[in-house]
Amino acid sequence: MFEVGAWRMPSVKRLLRASVAGAPVVVRQRRDQDEAPGRPRHLAIIMDGNGRWAALRGLSRTRGHQAGVLALPRVVDTALEEGIEHLSLFFFSTENWNRPRAEVAALMRLTAQLADVFRGYGERGVRLRWLGSEARLPRATLTALRRAEDDTRDNRAMTLAFCFNHGGREEIARAATSLARASADGALDPGLIDEALFTRHLPHADLPDIDMLVRTSGEQRISNFMLWRAAYAELFFVDTLWPDFTGEELRALLTAFGARKRRFGAGVGPV
Repeated sequence: MFEVGAWRMPSVKRLLRASVAGAPVVVRQRRDQDEAPGRPRHLAIIMDGNGRWAALRGLSRTRGHQAGVLALPRVVDTALEEGIEHLSLFFFSTENWNRPRAEVAALMRLTAQLADVFRGYGERGVRLRWLGSEARLPRATLTALRRAEDDTRDNRAMTLAFCFNHGGREEIARAATSLARASADGALDPGLIDEALFTRHLPHADLPDIDMLVRTSGEQRISNFMLWRAAYAELFFVDTLWPDFTGEELRALLTAFGARKRRFGAGVGPV
């Protein structure tokens, strides 16, 4: 058994439940394109900086993850209020298994609690979807994620993609394996494989490309996150450590996104 030490996850669960339950049930009507031009349809966030936040305060890394979890409702509430259709949150990567065993164990337990608590957003129309691999996940964590998906599958106010044990390369390799098997079985002509067909073999193929990708903590890389879907994402790197990230800062970034000119490889005029 991994030891979590003195990290008090039940207190996190109570605080999150209070935050989710205390928010209004009615969400703002999603804005259409005429009302809010330049709004991202799919917003993704790499939630980075929990460990540094804790180190600055002389706390353990797991206490930093605790603080980071408490920032989640602020961001989810803001995304709902701003009419974001899809919000993807990067919580644990396939490379994070290399972290200390106690920290990994704490994150596994916390994720099981998070999945349970965030089912409360189902009353506000949020659909929870899990993007990641089942490999190495504890049974309790996997069960909680699947239950949250099942309980919210009919909701349409916003899709919250919880990226846990996720890796962009692993996701692409899985799609390639699926296509290779179909070709080997004679069900698919390899010459017909194009970007659209490849996308349909990705996990949760109906999740659209990322429009806006935010990374907190000052790091300027995407760390193997949704590589296929991030091909034309607008990138925003902010210095704020994740536990300190607020809804107001997210709104400012959404405004900045609206000011950008997205060309998708097209020119802007005569050369």
